[in-house]
Parts: sequence; C-alpha cells; structure tokens
Amino acid sequence: MTDTRGPQPQYEGYATGPLPGEREPAPGPSGPYHPPQAYQAPGGGTQGGQQRPGQGGGTLGGAQATRKPRTGARTTPRTRKARLRVAKADPWSVMKVSFLLSIALGICTVVASAVLWMVMDAMGVFETVGGTISEATGSNESNGFDLQSFLSLPRVLIFTSVIAVIDVVLATALATLGAFIYNLSAGFVGGVELTLAEDE
Repeated sequence: MTDTRGPQPQYEGYATGPLPGEREPAPGPSGPYHPPQAYQAPGGGTQGGQQRPGQGGGTLGGAQATRKPRTGARTTPRTRKARLRVAKADPWSVMKVSFLLSIALGICTVVASAVLWMVMDAMGVFETVGGTISEATGSNESNGFDLQSFLSLPRVLIFTSVIAVIDVVLATALATLGAFIYNLSAGFVGGVELTLAEDE
C-alpha cells in the first residue's frame, strides 16, 4: 500500500518548544521546584539556600512571629502522691533491725534503772522503807530483813542486765516470726497499702 499524501510539513517548533496546550516556561535560570508552604520554613524563611518570595525573614504579616507566655498559667505546684503496697518483708533484714533496736532498748533500760536507784537512794527511800521492814520482821535473835543490802546497786544492775538480755532475744525472735507471718498473710490479701506524698 503506497502513501499518496505526499511530503508532510515538518513542525520544527515542536522539537524545541512546548506541545500544543502547554504553557511556555518562564525565562530565566532554571532551578529546583519548591512547592508553596503554609508556614515559613525555619532559619529565616529560606529553603535550599534561597529565600522564598512573599516571605519576610522571620515576619508574618508585618508582625514578629514570637510566642508570648500565657498570663493565666497555673504557677502553684501540685503535690504528687504515690500509692505503694508492702508486698513482702525480708525476714533477715527484719531480724537485724529488731536485734539492734532491742539492744538499744536494753541499754536504755539498764541506764534508767541505775539513774532511778541513785535518785531513790539520795532521797533516803531505801533507808526509810528498810527500817520499817526491819522493825516489822525483827525479833530478839535477828534484826529482820535488810532491804538496803538486798537492793544494792550492783545487784540491781545485774538483775536489770539479765532482763535486758532476755528482752533482746525475745524481741528479735518475735519480730522475725512476725515477718514470716506477714509474708504469708500478704500472699492472700496483698499486703499493707501506703500513700506517699511529697513534702511541700
């Protein structure tokens, strides 16, 4: 089949120009295309080393784009609270703490007993009470019961020290046993709940 239309005209403008229905590119140096932005880019409104047209360096509508502090802001601090739960007590730590506390309590007991004996002896309590007891229990063969020799300071201190040692042993054992019992009960009910708050 032979083409009988003859030679067709050549459109040289299409080779170098835009196609029909397209706009001609604007004259000037070509560069990367930047889409329009609603807000100014950081760094004085520049992007890619060039400033966008229609945007002033750091201004928006002739006003400085600065953030002003809120006048109605809440300035009073709020006390924070934390709700905690004692789920387990270590028996070893409870035993150590109770042992030290019971020793301190025993020493205080011995010192308090010595001070009390000295005060009562200075006031003449033992002499008065001892004389009354001696007259009540005396006879022709003996002078009766001597309270002052029985309640002497060394004897009182020895008796108080024995009581303090017994208290140390009992307090330590009972505190350790209490820790075991607390752990068993905490496994059923969850333990003691505490609410802690910061000091204002």
